[in-house]
Amino acid sequence: MKNFIKEWLMPIGAAVILCFLINRFLFFNIQVPSESMLPTIQIGDRIVTTKIYNPSNLKRGDIIVFYFKENNEKLVKRLIGLPGDKVEVKADGSVYVNGAKLDEPYVKYQGGPSGTYNVPSGCYFFLGDNRRNSYDSRLWKNPYISPSDILGKAQFVFYPFNRFGALK
Repeated sequence: MKNFIKEWLMPIGAAVILCFLINRFLFFNIQVPSESMLPTIQIGDRIVTTKIYNPSNLKRGDIIVFYFKENNEKLVKRLIGLPGDKVEVKADGSVYVNGAKLDEPYVKYQGGPSGTYNVPSGCYFFLGDNRRNSYDSRLWKNPYISPSDILGKAQFVFYPFNRFGALK
């Protein structure tokens, strides 16, 4: 019995604890339930996400997982507006930040509502890559996300295996 505990239970217990700590403090995975990030992310993709501890390190264009309080769910969107930015979404789908047009080769499906948004200090503005079918900042009651709701940065698709690879 002593050998069984030493050779089997202790290593299995250590592995379980290590997995818990990695999942709690380093990264987690999320399954994407909608088409809002097509074609970058497909419905059902499983994504490895690294935890964010300092939101000031986020950059425009990062794909972010955050907690969306209005619907009590986790969402995956692209970061477009940083604190203090003026974001303009034009009727043709083009996006301007602080007067400069964004180069967005990842957007294949233009559309959706247009408008001008002044991102408050300490908040962020997000859009889906599938602008025509994305429930994003343009449609929310409060179009801005607090840094305390940002969970992580999407890094790569690990399932399905035929789509395995880094996100850009």
